[in-house]
Amino acid sequence: MSRNRYLSGNFAPVTEEITAHDLPVTGRIPGHLDGRYLRIGPNPLGIEDPAAHQWTLGAGMVHGVRIRDGRAEWYRNRWVRSGAVADHLGEPRRGTPVDERLDISPNVQVAGLAGRTYALTEGGIRPYELTYELDTVGPCELGLTPQGYSANAHSVYDPHSGELHSLAFRYGTDLVQHIVMDAGGAVRRVTDVTVPGNPYMHDFALTEHYVLLYDTPMVFSAAHLPTGVPFTWDAERPARVGVMPRGGGPVRWFELSPHLVGHTLNAYERTPLQLVVDVVRHPEGMDLRRLGESRPTLDRWTVDLAAGTVKEERLDDRTQEFPRVNGRHAGRPYRYGYAAVVELYARPTGPEDDRPEEGFGNALLKHDLERGTTEVHGFGRDAAVSEGVFVAAESSGTSSGASPAAEDDGYVMAYVHSPERGASDLVILSAQDFTGEPLARVHLPARVPLGLHGNWVAGAE
Repeated sequence: MSRNRYLSGNFAPVTEEITAHDLPVTGRIPGHLDGRYLRIGPNPLGIEDPAAHQWTLGAGMVHGVRIRDGRAEWYRNRWVRSGAVADHLGEPRRGTPVDERLDISPNVQVAGLAGRTYALTEGGIRPYELTYELDTVGPCELGLTPQGYSANAHSVYDPHSGELHSLAFRYGTDLVQHIVMDAGGAVRRVTDVTVPGNPYMHDFALTEHYVLLYDTPMVFSAAHLPTGVPFTWDAERPARVGVMPRGGGPVRWFELSPHLVGHTLNAYERTPLQLVVDVVRHPEGMDLRRLGESRPTLDRWTVDLAAGTVKEERLDDRTQEFPRVNGRHAGRPYRYGYAAVVELYARPTGPEDDRPEEGFGNALLKHDLERGTTEVHGFGRDAAVSEGVFVAAESSGTSSGASPAAEDDGYVMAYVHSPERGASDLVILSAQDFTGEPLARVHLPARVPLGLHGNWVAGAE
């Protein structure tokens, strides 16, 4: 019998929660960094059918490192305690869910807003609030609308307006809601958008004046619920991008070649009538249950609102995912983008397993979109790197507040599996010396499984 590759190697869940203080460091952490590097991912507690398990499923576990004064003060990993997780751990439940059927431990994104920490997912599942030390407070009302929708995992913060935007969908319905929150998380405006056919709208984009929606052939399918990944490719459904004014109004749809958008790198307005959207694009017919066999690339769409056309082009054909930018340039013109190499590679572990092992790659990418060049930072043959998060120098906690001289004035942080230790490091790279030696490696006492998204949250509690 073949093993499940999602339960072994760097995908294998960890089995205990750890708190460690005064972590060892190789190199030097920049002294002005003050905050927490947080990342979340699925980490199942119990699996009914190991053969059918997919790596994107399972209770969320948050991993965090607290940095201050050139030191790594602590590392913590904690399960997000939905009712089922608390029951499994033999603990009292934290808070009261609005709907027991949707009380699921978020595992897609962890973020800070107005001094509070949130774990988020999608599909109508409520966010959870966490303490500064990553313990669970309980389900919360971040972005809650009268229809019961709430903030989605890929909410976008606009540093220019101070607004937090979310595009929320619910499995099995045609209603999508664009939710606008203020800097404290209070809902200020909700726009309803009807998108027939239950598309999987995992991400979206924001520019100065527009919201861009992705409607693709990947659709919700109740028939696929037993597999744990309730989506399927509808070859009869076109792919399209919708353009809606940020203040609400009708959506203009533009047809595209068949694809699935993995994630948005950024979008902006080149002119008032020409929008640029940079995305990681998965090819036609891809299967969410076999993500590692997809070959996502970095693509650009140029939407001409006057002509009613979209130009599609390839920016980089390396297999990549988890794109990030300097948050100061979200929704505005920008030059640099960062992504993680992803791949399907052969690493047999025994005669019973004749399939290649699926995994993330061992490198991060820095794209210079002005010059059309890419720098690669590799971490060694057997390393595995998760999403790289850009941390701008002036957002690191204690800077003077002056704007940096360059867009890439800052750092890229990522958890990297260290095979020689059998554990993970938090690696801090200089974004301006991207291929050089890391500034610091914070040595964690445990492995951080390959997971999903994270953020740098500046400042003390």
